[in-house]
Amino acid sequence: MRDEEMNAPATGTGIAAEMLHWYDRNARDLPWRIPPGDAQTPDPYRIWLSEVMLQQTTVAAVKDYFHRFTARWPTVADLAAADDGAVMGEWAGLGYYARARNLLKCARVVTQAHGGQFPDSYDGLLALPGIGPYTAAAISAIAFDQPETVLDGNVERVMARLYDIHTPLPAAKPALRDRAAQLTPAHRPGDYAQAVMDLGATICTPKSPACGICPLREPCAARQAGTANDLPRKTPKNPKPTRHGTIYLAQRTDGAWLLERRPDKGLLGGMLGWPGSDWGENAVQAPPIDADWVTLPAEVRHTFTHFHLVLTVRYAEVPPETVPRQGVFVAAHDFRPSDLPTVMRKAFDLWRGA
Repeated sequence: MRDEEMNAPATGTGIAAEMLHWYDRNARDLPWRIPPGDAQTPDPYRIWLSEVMLQQTTVAAVKDYFHRFTARWPTVADLAAADDGAVMGEWAGLGYYARARNLLKCARVVTQAHGGQFPDSYDGLLALPGIGPYTAAAISAIAFDQPETVLDGNVERVMARLYDIHTPLPAAKPALRDRAAQLTPAHRPGDYAQAVMDLGATICTPKSPACGICPLREPCAARQAGTANDLPRKTPKNPKPTRHGTIYLAQRTDGAWLLERRPDKGLLGGMLGWPGSDWGENAVQAPPIDADWVTLPAEVRHTFTHFHLVLTVRYAEVPPETVPRQGVFVAAHDFRPSDLPTVMRKAFDLWRGA
């Protein structure tokens, strides 16, 4: 049996120093990041915004959203004063829409209860809406240079390989956190945290890690054991169930579209969408309007975190005097498909291509 406690590849001080040296030469250029050696002070608002956006999302997907948000709402006070619908519209496509609702709640608490200044401690940040342990640690380290342990998926992978830890995730998280904490330096903890994340994103990748150019190749226990490609191990997930539903795309002859804003709580909460049924095994609901509905020949297929979704799409054109039982008509000049969440935009694209 592997004794993971014996897998101590090198001193934490030496590894942290090596990582900072590597980061100084290889740091990724990211719009929310202050480059190493730059005298600017990190803006906690930009760090917070980027970390919330990056949850369950890739850097490549986030960049454009970050630029649009910070151009439209350059400070936390600007975001706090924003219209909820405008923020949800800008967020559309990023997924996990509870993050956008919590983004507004947090911005308003920071503005109203903290004078527009983010707390500079882990505990103070953790008390804010929508900020969990990882995000609080990341902001503390990167924005305020506090020696907090930042543990995202990239860091977990680096730690699992560095120490050759074979316990599957998520059971391995406490051990990986302990290892990461032992390595976190008091000097430049924010740069160190970003260095390990960059290493996981660019070199210690999930598949085919580039061990030959890794700054930690010598102390890495998994490289020595030949197990790097197998780590981290993960407990197999149960198959996702498939849910079904129907959505209705109704357009008036003057171009207006029938839309509804979903309840704040629940999946896609607060987002604009097409009226339709609940999502389940045999979800059925009457159309929002009496009309000559046409069922599109193809279905919308979309995958959420916990289930697959298959939607039947029905379309109807109705006269201007039509009064819906569900939703409201939005004039053509006020309708932006980009404001729709991805699954709803798929339905619009399906109709447009039919």
